Amino acid sequence: MIYVHVPFCRSFCTYCDFFSERACPTEAWVNEVCEEAHRRKNEIEAASAVDTLYFGGGTPSVLPLSYIARIADACGGRHYKEWTVEVNPDDITPEYARGLRELGVNRVSMGVQSLDDGMLRWMNRRHSAEGARKAFSLLREAGFDNISLDIIFGISGMSDGMLEATVREVMEWRPEHISAYQLSVEEGSALGRMACEGRYTELPDEACAAQYYLICKLLRNAGYEHYEISNWALPGRRAIHNSAYWTRKPYVGLGPGAHSLVNNIRSWNSEELSNWTSESEVLTAEQMREEEIMLGLRTAEGIPGYGRIPEDRWFVADDIIAGLI
Repeated sequence: MIYVHVPFCRSFCTYCDFFSERACPTEAWVNEVCEEAHRRKNEIEAASAVDTLYFGGGTPSVLPLSYIARIADACGGRHYKEWTVEVNPDDITPEYARGLRELGVNRVSMGVQSLDDGMLRWMNRRHSAEGARKAFSLLREAGFDNISLDIIFGISGMSDGMLEATVREVMEWRPEHISAYQLSVEEGSALGRMACEGRYTELPDEACAAQYYLICKLLRNAGYEHYEISNWALPGRRAIHNSAYWTRKPYVGLGPGAHSLVNNIRSWNSEELSNWTSESEVLTAEQMREEEIMLGLRTAEGIPGYGRIPEDRWFVADDIIAGLI
């Protein structure tokens, strides 16, 4: 189970404070990721029980296909039970979509966020609603039969009707997987600065909860399984990689800002585009059990040994552990 952090973006979303740079990926950066993969070969083998590779970001779709291929080869090859690449709709061309499939990528996670153009402009997204529609069609035409789409709720200015229209249209596309995330105001983001200056007021918790349960109802009625607090899937199409995080399976994170967990050792890379360093800590039995509980609260299966959590309690659980994963 391998995660590759791609810390490059062509533009920054209003709400984002993830580590990323508005810069072009370089050959030198690829060389360093590949070198890290070779250096940590033993860790990668120790985490291989879950046969997945995940390129996250940033925006992995800014990478040329040759860079993706080189990194995959350094990680051990191009054949995985699940190989996911996160993409921005604006990056998807027929050639790029076909190229991903030819490399062996078998799952794509695309950030749609909203199908209202005004809301997309406010988010500073690069794509339009029509661009998202076209990108999804191109991915299907390229042969992708496992696509995950992200949407956002809980935004001041996003009405229930606007959100419902997005969810209903996305359901018509019938992606295999849908993730819905509540907007959070992060200190280091443009939105955080807007809030501090009084130019943005957060949506009340009650309104956010109402939108969350609207999404739950719509997706449940459409046949999607609500298996994790922010994730829904058609039967048999749960995300293998992300599900392994929630059950504390070992994973290796490569690249600047990436985290890893192998046995009871957690490690993380510094947020530097070159020559990143790594730190680690040994988790105690108490810390591991605490993680097991907090992660279990997110899933339909619940805490090991305690059973399932009713869906109407998930929003409360999310408030408790917001920001932990």
